[in-house]
Amino acid sequence: MVTIAVTREPAEEPRVAVSPETVKKLSAAGATVRVESGAGLRSRFSDEALKAAGAEIVSHEAALSGADILLAVRRPSPDDVKALKPGALVIAGLNPYDDRAGLDALAATGASVFAMEFMPRTTRAQSMDILSSQANLAGYKAVVDAGAMFGQALPMMMTPAGTVPAAKAFIMGVGVAGLQAIATARRLGAQVTATDVRPATKEQVQSLGAKFVAVEDEEFKQAQTAAGYAKPMSAEYQAKQADLVANHIKIQDIVITTALIPGRPAPRLITRAMVESMKPGSVIVDLAAERGGNCELTEAGKVIETPNGVKIAGPLNLAGTIAVNASSLFAKNLFAFLEIMLDKKEKKLAINWDDELVKGTLVAKDAKIVHPNLAQQS
Repeated sequence: MVTIAVTREPAEEPRVAVSPETVKKLSAAGATVRVESGAGLRSRFSDEALKAAGAEIVSHEAALSGADILLAVRRPSPDDVKALKPGALVIAGLNPYDDRAGLDALAATGASVFAMEFMPRTTRAQSMDILSSQANLAGYKAVVDAGAMFGQALPMMMTPAGTVPAAKAFIMGVGVAGLQAIATARRLGAQVTATDVRPATKEQVQSLGAKFVAVEDEEFKQAQTAAGYAKPMSAEYQAKQADLVANHIKIQDIVITTALIPGRPAPRLITRAMVESMKPGSVIVDLAAERGGNCELTEAGKVIETPNGVKIAGPLNLAGTIAVNASSLFAKNLFAFLEIMLDKKEKKLAINWDDELVKGTLVAKDAKIVHPNLAQQS
């Protein structure tokens, strides 16, 4: 019998690593799921609902004691991991590029530690991709929040008293969050444009009914990695793109920025001068605030208003503000990954350490950092 522990997340994290749905599935697979009392409350998963699905509701210490697996949204403490069975599995969002000393301390516990952020971007792994599931929600919420901050109607309205023009929304960065932002802004009736340095996104933008804005030169045509991420662009290209954006951004009502490259500071897309050129009442929501922001004036975790009346939001953990949905999807991602490690017939762990998904996400094993992206930092 496999024992799975889930504890309360830190005060700043409203999400939780299981839902009643995944508890039921894990229990059906033969696992015992111990959940710390109150762990799901901020996601509206009551102790009663989790218990009805098959979870044991226990204290923090009892949840961890001798467990085979710890599931978490954020990186757990080394002390919590030491309470698990020796060599246990820790499967979580680790924010692996930050706080290397803390990651080393986690590795030193001897647990096999998996970072869900490193999930390979393959068709097989789509159901396990926490970055995509959470970015989808963040893109949606960014537009909803921007619309509320804008304080004007988004769709065009024709009335006997006159016409209300459609708001202009500009989405910068067309990954999962950007695509959802485009779709949401279109549903709300805004006139939407979008930009990205990856050529494959042009067709995606147009398929959602938005207009694509970019400098489409030879460098642009080569600006995507095999994994689907944007490549860092040359200073020359950045200058040309910045000039195009500067002229476009002047007339925008809402700007959503989503550009992030894993492990690097967020690329600077909006300068102070661009913000100063925008209309009073315009809104910028910067989804890259946690890594320095795409906008020069962004302050992480704050909403500020500039002297010329532009509001700039730098939200942190935007998906967590709709925790019911975010936890449900995150929990499904974890279950999908854990499912490939469970032998349902024998009701025990059966890990294939050569599986590309296991190797791709394994950060630490036998008290050593083993992931190639992190081993180089040692």
